[in-house]
Parts: sequence; structure tokens; C-alpha cells
Amino acid sequence: MEKDAKIRVLQLGGAGGLYGAERWILALIRNHDANKIESEVCVIRDDPALDPQLPALAEQYGYTSHVIDSFGRLSWSAIAQLRRIIVEQKIDIVHSHGYKNDLIAILAARGTTARLLATPHGWSANAGIKLAAYEALDRFLFRFFDAVAPLSQGLLDGLKGRRALVGKLHLIPNGVDIREIEETQGVAPLLTAMKANGGYIVGYIGQLIVRKGLDSLLRAFAGWQRPGKQLVLVGEGDQRAALEALAQELGISDHVHFTGFRTDRLAWLGGFDVFVLPSWLEGIPRCLMEAMAVGVPIISSDIDGSRELLAHGEVGLLFPPGDVAALRAKLEQLDEPQVAQALCTKAKLHLHEHYSAKRMASEYEQLFAEILSRPRC
Repeated sequence: MEKDAKIRVLQLGGAGGLYGAERWILALIRNHDANKIESEVCVIRDDPALDPQLPALAEQYGYTSHVIDSFGRLSWSAIAQLRRIIVEQKIDIVHSHGYKNDLIAILAARGTTARLLATPHGWSANAGIKLAAYEALDRFLFRFFDAVAPLSQGLLDGLKGRRALVGKLHLIPNGVDIREIEETQGVAPLLTAMKANGGYIVGYIGQLIVRKGLDSLLRAFAGWQRPGKQLVLVGEGDQRAALEALAQELGISDHVHFTGFRTDRLAWLGGFDVFVLPSWLEGIPRCLMEAMAVGVPIISSDIDGSRELLAHGEVGLLFPPGDVAALRAKLEQLDEPQVAQALCTKAKLHLHEHYSAKRMASEYEQLFAEILSRPRC
């Protein structure tokens, strides 16, 4: 690569909705120094029912995007298609996200000059045998990458001690695109109407899946005696039907609102009175960083990623994961305006100092240059 040439990086992300990892990729590429990095985005659509949203939004921001159609679990044809993109676009680094993308990136980059970087975003809690096996395979595959950059201390600690990864691990903490949040205007009309009628809104944004622990949120909300309480769940997932049934069983269905996936999630976030993340496992949750930036007080389960982000509870309230009574007590505590305001003020300052996407992008630029300066793995 010529001395002053830009580093060409291909981000290999997910082909579904715009959730944490996909938003993370957008935050990263939008905050890179355009004089140093030229970013492209690629997704592998392995199911014809999927509507890839990451490349569409990336193109709106002016980035070249690719959608590889390779249907089926193994997606073998994706390897040849990705290799073609790497060669034709003269990609210097393939930055992959997720176990399936990691495997395909390794195979596609063989025989090319591209280097490989993986960023694990988190592992599943209480995973089934099949998913646990896939994730174990992913951790094994990291030895074939030039570098691995976990986005939280907890993820890094889980990879330390592996002889094959000595010298390859680089902690680059997660960051949030504060510019995107500042560009958001207005609050979702439904939330405005709720507030006009005296509503106090507890909110969640993310996937409706088992590891998010949303059943404990519903149970805590049901036992919370607060006039005007409303619970809004923004997102989609395979647990939605079970959660709707649980709300009915608990007698709170009139106070619980399932919005489905929303592209205007920040307009919903800005209307919450409190944001709750009851997950069993996370990296460093982007949803919490966005809540900090917007100025919404936070309650989160006391897990590695959240504890690290919230400075051990100094800028948000933590409760033991799955502990319904403790979560309900935190809801009651945040009902005090002075407590909520103090947490929000500290949270914004902490976020700007330690978790901006600009800082994250700068650290990745340094890592890209380092990877290209040493022999290929």
C-alpha cells in the first residue's frame, strides 16, 4: 500500500434489522477520518425473507455497499462472491462481526492480500447446545485473524489466556454516535399522547429474545404500584408472542405496548421516563449509551458490560439479573425526580469523556495501521 493511500476497510455485518451490531458499524464508519479510511459495507443474505437494512442506510450516508445473496445455512457461494469483492475493491482489511461472517471472511480472504479483523459483540447467555457450539467455534476461529478487538473488558477477559491469541487482542471500548442523537428531532406521537394523559413511561429498545430477560421486566412492572405507568417495548424477536401472553396473564396488557421494530428508535427513546435493560448478558450495550446521551435515566441488570459502562452504578441503577423484586425497587427509586436528574447529569458527562464513537473510530484507525504494518496471519 502506498504511504499516503487510504486504508480500504470492508465491514461485514448482519443482513437483518438495525440492531446493536449494525448500529455499531454505522457509528464506526461515520466517525472515521475520511482522509485515512475508505469504508464499504457488506452483508450476506442467507434467507430470502431477510430485508437487509444496514447496506441501505450505509448507502444513504454515501458508502459503497454490497448484498451477497447466498441462501442456505452454509452459504458456500458467499465465499466466492466475497472474495470477488475483496479483490475488485482492493480491500485492505475485512472487519467481520459474528461467527458465520467470521468463518466466511477467513475462507474468502485466502489467496488475497486482505487482512482480517474480528470484533466480538457478545456471547449468548443460557445458549442451547447448537448455538453454544457455534460460538465456541467462533472463539477457535479467532486464531486465524490478524487481530481481535473485543468491545468490553468482560469480553476481553473471556479470551485472555488463549495461547493462539497472544499479541492479537486489542480492547477498544464501545462508543455511541452522539451526532446521530443530536440530529434526532421530536418524540414519537404515541408517547406524547401518553404523557399528555399523565403517563409515566418505562421503555426498552432491542430484540425480544430470551437473553434480554424481558419476562423479569414485565413481572416487576406488574407489581409496581404507580399511577399512570406505561411500558413500551420497541423491537421484534421470537419471544414476542410469549411476552404478550405473559402481559395478559399478569393483567397488565392494557399498560404494555409492543411497537415492533422501528427505524425511528431515538424518537421513542427520547420520550421515555426511564430506560430498562434486564439482560442476562451483553457486551457494552449501545442502547444504554444512547439513553445516556439523550438524558434518560437507566436501570440495568448488573452484568459485566452494563456495570463497566455505568461505572459500577454511579451513573445508572443496577440490579441482579432476574431479580424481580430488586428491579421493582429500582423503579420506585427512580420515581424521585432528584435521583433521576442527578444520574442523567453524571451519565452525559461520563459518556462524552469515555464512550464517544469519535474516540472509538480513532482507536480503530490506529489498529488498522498496525495490522497492515506487520506480517499477515
